[in-house]
Amino acid sequence: MLEAHHLRSALDQRFIQIRDDLLRMGQMVDAAIDRSVTSLKERDRALAHHIIADDLIINALRSTIEEECLALIATQQPTAVDLRAVVTAMFLTNEMERIADHAAGIAKTVLRMDDEPLLKPLVDIPKMAELARDMLKQSLDAFLARDIQAAHTIAARDDEIDRLYRNIFAELLGIMAHDPTTVSRGTYLLWCGHNIERIGDRVTNIAERIVFMTTGAREDLNE
Repeated sequence: MLEAHHLRSALDQRFIQIRDDLLRMGQMVDAAIDRSVTSLKERDRALAHHIIADDLIINALRSTIEEECLALIATQQPTAVDLRAVVTAMFLTNEMERIADHAAGIAKTVLRMDDEPLLKPLVDIPKMAELARDMLKQSLDAFLARDIQAAHTIAARDDEIDRLYRNIFAELLGIMAHDPTTVSRGTYLLWCGHNIERIGDRVTNIAERIVFMTTGAREDLNE
């Protein structure tokens, strides 16, 4: 009995460390999304460079968390429920690293734009980013609480991001068709919008994995 208690305590302590690192990574990724849109709005090339450099730090943290998860599995022999939680933590880490890549993609687009003015004032792209950031924060809360209902609610919010992206796509396509000289500037904004749309998809993936972690059943929340 004492040995079992000791093993449980060691497993819990290791998972707390994983959880803390995961939350720290979430804060870094959230900041990357926020700063990427700021760099786009303000055409801040220095900030864009910082975002790209910080992406390497996020990548390194992902590797650290993955190693912690693998070490826990190898040494603590988690039960099925605990194992799903650890594997989900690894999945979240990978998805958040990809989200950070999308934020860095916006920063790289800012650098490509050089001194060209924005084709139009930014309205829907910042809205998309705020939605995506809120979804990401809620998904981490849902992971910690093993909240299935929250996971479904988060996934449903991706529809709003998709709607905003369709608005951006249609508007920019119309502008570029009317004036071919705007194609390059329109394409830059499309790239940025697409990156945020993909962030919404990746948070939806996280929501699906939270459902699996909690129930052991796989659900497609993108339907």
